[in-house]
Amino acid sequence: MIDPKALLRRMFDAALGAADPANLVASALPERPKGRTLVVGAGKAAASMARAVEAAWDGPLEGVVVTRYGHGAPTRHIRVVEAGHPMPDEAGQRAAAEILALAQGLGPDDLLLALISGGGSALLSLPAPGLTLEDKRGLTAALLRSGATISEINTVRRQVSAIKGGKLAMAAFPARVHTLAISDVPGDDPCAIASGPTIPDRTGPKDAVAVLKRYDIPMNASVSAFLNRPVPPPAELARLFDRADYRFIARPIDALLAAAHVAQAAGITPLLLGDAIEGEAREVGRAFAGIARSIAEHSVPVAAPAVLLSGGETTVTVRGKGRGGRNAEFALGAMLALEGFRNIWGIACDTDGIDGSEDNAGARFDPDSLERARAAGLDPVAQLLANDAWGLFDGLDDLIVTGPTLTNVNDFRALLILPPS
Repeated sequence: MIDPKALLRRMFDAALGAADPANLVASALPERPKGRTLVVGAGKAAASMARAVEAAWDGPLEGVVVTRYGHGAPTRHIRVVEAGHPMPDEAGQRAAAEILALAQGLGPDDLLLALISGGGSALLSLPAPGLTLEDKRGLTAALLRSGATISEINTVRRQVSAIKGGKLAMAAFPARVHTLAISDVPGDDPCAIASGPTIPDRTGPKDAVAVLKRYDIPMNASVSAFLNRPVPPPAELARLFDRADYRFIARPIDALLAAAHVAQAAGITPLLLGDAIEGEAREVGRAFAGIARSIAEHSVPVAAPAVLLSGGETTVTVRGKGRGGRNAEFALGAMLALEGFRNIWGIACDTDGIDGSEDNAGARFDPDSLERARAAGLDPVAQLLANDAWGLFDGLDDLIVTGPTLTNVNDFRALLILPPS
């Protein structure tokens, strides 16, 4: 007898396990250098990655990593700094400045080991010359509310930063640079993970200007002047990356495959819809609900029992004044679209344990969630319109609360369809 809620939670836990740095870092470490080993990093997994490096490294090392408040982990030799996310703050700015200065002091016999994971863009908040932290905070706030994709947001972040877009690797030259990365972005583009501090930037200032114009986000005089300045051609900078390499240790697809294995072991057919899903969260929820309905009604594209699995990063265009992240909003959109179906359950969570700016990883729903909500005096439609998915699922006691997981391979979503009982 299948317990749908327990099975969905096991799938989510398996996804988290597939992205746990403790299981992944040791086999990906480079050879010891002749000189110093400097460990730097940024992201929601930075502290746990640093802890895993210390457990596996067989020589002296030093360094500093920056992670989100509440996402720290105990280390012995690598200092962990906590800073603001998704809004940059002074702590992140100081940490980024220290990391850049340390990298600039390396020589040809030294190694810069960079630990990069999702969230690093906001945490490495060192403005480019002539810009201020307030300039960056203003752009970040406007972009987060605009409905821009994470790739578009990072295009802007790279251009207004003194450390992103490959500038950390350029600062470390001629040292060897070895990057270990946990991907949280659709398509696993290294330039987009923490805005690519050790990867050559394929975009330029004009691309950032295009994003800001696309979403009607104004530029103040400083930002406009900086983004319209002349820049050297990429060919002139290419040599600074001759000693840099990059390795993924965890990706969204790895998490989905781990969840699929759990489903198969339970006799459930997994259908992976992709690890790079983007779009408005509530609309993606409705679209996936349509596929689940087709399975329930027509056994197309597969027959029940089946589970739809997907990752990526949806967005929320904020129109109301409620509380709720993109995963809770996905779940509410899907739940409303599945009204009347008695054999479909769902879960949607951020693998970092924090859905947007709330205290939950996401939410779950079952076939009677709408009935329970209305019986409790809740209005699911009105709460969706108000961007108050958190309030709806909190009222149902169906929030998923994990606390910080110390990793991040982005969203995990599953819709479980069982045969009629």
